[in-house]
Amino acid sequence: MAVGMFGTGASALLAFQRALSTISHNVANVNTPGYSRQRVEFTARPGTPEFLNLGQGVDANNLRRLADSLVFGRQNDSAGEMGRLTQISDLTSRVDKLMSDPNTGLSKTWSNFFNAAKGVSSDPTSNAARNELLSSGQQLAARWQSLDRQLSQIDQDAGARLQGQVDTANQLINQIAELNRTISTSGGANASPDLLDQRDLRVTELAKLTGARAQPQDGGMLNVVASNGQPLVVGIKGMPMALTSDPLQANRMQISLKNPNGTTTPLQADAITGEIGGLMEFRNNTVESTRAELGRMATAFAHTFNAVQRGGVDYAGNAGSDFFSISPPQINAPSSNTGSATLSASVSDVGALTGNNVLLKYDGTNWSATRADTGAAVNMTGTGTAGDPLVIDGVSVVVSGSAGSGDSFLLRPTADASSSLKVAITDPEQIAAAAPMRVGLDAGNLGSIKGGTTQITDPTQFASFTGANIVFLDATTYSLDGGTPVTYTPGDTISGNGWSLVLDGTPAAGDEINLSRTPPRSSDNSNAALLANVDGQSVLNGGRLSVTSAMTQLTSRVGSDARNAQLNLDAQKAIDDQITAERESVSGVNLDEEATEMLRYQQAYQAATQIISVADTMFQSLMNAVRN
Repeated sequence: MAVGMFGTGASALLAFQRALSTISHNVANVNTPGYSRQRVEFTARPGTPEFLNLGQGVDANNLRRLADSLVFGRQNDSAGEMGRLTQISDLTSRVDKLMSDPNTGLSKTWSNFFNAAKGVSSDPTSNAARNELLSSGQQLAARWQSLDRQLSQIDQDAGARLQGQVDTANQLINQIAELNRTISTSGGANASPDLLDQRDLRVTELAKLTGARAQPQDGGMLNVVASNGQPLVVGIKGMPMALTSDPLQANRMQISLKNPNGTTTPLQADAITGEIGGLMEFRNNTVESTRAELGRMATAFAHTFNAVQRGGVDYAGNAGSDFFSISPPQINAPSSNTGSATLSASVSDVGALTGNNVLLKYDGTNWSATRADTGAAVNMTGTGTAGDPLVIDGVSVVVSGSAGSGDSFLLRPTADASSSLKVAITDPEQIAAAAPMRVGLDAGNLGSIKGGTTQITDPTQFASFTGANIVFLDATTYSLDGGTPVTYTPGDTISGNGWSLVLDGTPAAGDEINLSRTPPRSSDNSNAALLANVDGQSVLNGGRLSVTSAMTQLTSRVGSDARNAQLNLDAQKAIDDQITAERESVSGVNLDEEATEMLRYQQAYQAATQIISVADTMFQSLMNAVRN
C-alpha cells in the first residue's frame, strides 16, 4: 500500500510541477505578441485487478495550446483588410490635403489668372495689365506642374514603401516555410506550442501585408495562399514575390512570383490585398486617375484658351499665337513588339477626352481598343492613316510603319500633360486682345444687324487679308466680294479667306457689311473679353462641363475618397478590435486567472508532498515492525 501511495504521490507531484511550470511560462509571455496560453491536461492512471482496481495516480500527458482555428482565420482576414485600408487612407489623405489646400491647389492661381484676363479686357492697351496676365499664366502653369510633381512624389513614396513591404513579405514566406519544416520534424500537430505560435504570428503578419490565408495540411504544416488561391507557401517551400516593371509603363510596377528557374510570373491585380494590395490599388487608381484628370483639365484649358487666342490679333496686329504649350498624348510600346509601327497622337476633340489609358492591339488585320484598367471595349473609328486616323476618346492616332500581329501600344492621353504645361509667349504684346476685323455697317441698312464676332481660322491665309464686302441679296442670301450667292440663316458662320464672322441680328435685303483689318495698337477688347470668359466655357464631357466645374468636382471627389477610406478603416478597426478581444478571451493570458490557477496547483503540489510523507511514515513503520 505504501509503495502504491509513493507512486501516486510522485505522479501527482510531477504533474503539478509541470502545471506550475506551464503557468509560469504563461505569465512570462503575457506581453509576447501572438502567444497562446497553454494548459497541462491530466489523465488518471487506471488501476489493476490485483490491487482492487485502485487508481495509480495521474499523468500530465498533454500540453494543450488554447487556440481557435476559426478565430485565427478571421484574424488573418481582418489583418489583410486593415493593412489595405490603412495604406489607402493614409495616402489618399495626402492627396486630399494637396488638392484642397489653397496654397497648393489650383483654385487660387486659377482665379488670379482670369482676374488678370479681365484686367486686359478692361484696358487692352495697358502694358501693366498685359504683363500681369503673362505673369499669372506662368504661375498657373507652374502650379499645375507642381501638383503633378507632388502627386508623382507621393506615387514614388508609395513605390518605395511597396518595395519594403514586398521584402518583408518574402522574409515571412521563408520563415513560415522553415517553421513548417521544424514543426513537421518535431511532432507535427503535437510540436511545441511555442513553435505553432511563432508560425501563426508570421502568417498573420503576412496576411496583413498580402491578405494571405492559411490552409492546414497533414503533418501539422500550413500552406499559405494569396486571396485568389495563388500559393505563397507550400509545405517547406516558399514562393517569394518580386516587383517587376510593367512592359507598357516602365515606371509602373506589378507583383510577380519568382520561379525556381529565375523567371517571374505576373500576378493578377486582385491576387494580393493587404498593405501591398492597398499600395498597388492607391498607385493604380487614386494617383493614376488624379494625374489623368489634372492632365485632362490642363489639356482642355490650354487647347480652349489657345483657340481663342489664335482667333484674335495681338498689339502689333498680327494673328495671335498659342498662349500655352502642352505635350501631346503619349504612346508607349513594349520591346516585345515585332513590327516596325510607330504611333503618334494628338488631341482632336477635348469634349470627348476622358483621360483613361487605352490599350491598342493589332491582330494582323484590325486594331482594337480597350481600357487599360478594366479591359472594357472602347469605341474607335478610322484606319490609322494620316487622312483617316484612329480616333479614340477625342484623340487621333496616326500609324506609321507596319504593325506586327499581336503588337500592342498603350495610349496615355493626359497622364503627362500637367507636367508639360507652359506659357509659350514671352512678350505681353503677343496677347491677342483685339478682334481680327472691324465690322462696318452701312448707314442705309434696314435689318437689325448690330455687329458680329470675328475670328481668324487660318493665320497664313489671314496674313494677306485687307478687307471684304458682304451684301445681302435678301434676308436668306448673301454675296461675298461679289461672288456666288450663298444661302444664309441667322446665326450661321460666314467664312472667308482665313477668317470667320457670326453676325448679331437679322439682315434685310440690300444690307451691306464692310470688313476691315484691325490695325496695330488697337484698343479693341473683343477677343480679350472672350479670353476672360474661357473659365466658364463648357468644353469637357461633350460640352457639358467647364474646366472650373471639373476642378471643383476633382477636389470633391478626392476629398470624398479620403473620407470614405477613413470611414472604412474606422469600421474595420471596430471589427478587428472585436476579433482581437475574441482571441484574447480564448488565447490571451489573464494574470488574475493564472494567479488563481497557480495557487490551486501550489496547494495540490503541497498535498502531493504530504501523500509522499504519509507513505514514507507508513513504510518506515512497516520496516520497523519487520525488524522487530
